[in-house]
Amino acid sequence: MHIKPYIQSILSFSPSQKVDLLRLDLLHPIVSGNKFYKLRFYIKAAIENGVSKVASFGGPYSNHIVALAFTAKEAGLKSIGYIRTNADEPTTPSLAEAKHYGMELVYLGRTDFQSKKASILETSDAKSDTYFIDEGGYGSIGAKGAATIFTENDTAHYDYIVCAVGTGTMLAGCINAASPNQKIIGIPVLKNEGSIESEINALLLDKNNQPYTLLNQFHQGGYAKTNPTMIDFMNRLWDTEKIPTDIVYTSKLLFGVEQLIQENYFEKEASILVVHSGGLQGNRSLPVGTLRF
Repeated sequence: MHIKPYIQSILSFSPSQKVDLLRLDLLHPIVSGNKFYKLRFYIKAAIENGVSKVASFGGPYSNHIVALAFTAKEAGLKSIGYIRTNADEPTTPSLAEAKHYGMELVYLGRTDFQSKKASILETSDAKSDTYFIDEGGYGSIGAKGAATIFTENDTAHYDYIVCAVGTGTMLAGCINAASPNQKIIGIPVLKNEGSIESEINALLLDKNNQPYTLLNQFHQGGYAKTNPTMIDFMNRLWDTEKIPTDIVYTSKLLFGVEQLIQENYFEKEASILVVHSGGLQGNRSLPVGTLRF
């Protein structure tokens, strides 16, 4: 089951600009946020290819891995997760949840993960009974699904659309679906991610169609890195707006948007849509009681 996400005004961010949040986190209790959209056409392709298994890659707190495990089970497919951790490390709640949905976990360790992933993909037989999905749902099929976020929800009238950027798949889908007058901003959550722009550009349907901006100053030290200031921000946002965020993506996104408003980055009468991409798995790495939600 799923529900149509709704748009919530963030009243505490600005007295003059219209700042709205597309609450994709409310779409589904397990397949949270953009994962619902990014996986939809991958699962369709797997079924059309007649395979019995889907496989992907991710970390020990991966939103993507949990979402894929559940989605595959619902579609009657088996699933395999190749995980960036070691078999002798404690099982995280996220991986335990994925196993509960029937996913087979294969531990690749923390070193040389990308080369190990490449080796698995290179040696997989084209006639294999397994359909592989890249880490985070990256790829043109994922971007096609992500584009439906913006065609199935009322987003065409906003001046700005702002998204967090991990693999860049959702942002690429946003760019592909955006109206010509809209300004698209991505806030990368990785530090020194030099290849992200080329990875986004590789997924664009029209390379000259829609300009976009990446603002790299809000990563807070790197992927899944946080600090007391960010924890305080997350708790304040919950107290004032009842918006739950995660330490990996949405806290950095919304913190960045608030900072940009304070720095007068946006025109005074601008309408801004911020996309809550869902997925709170990263918060499970924090000590209990750190967050008030």
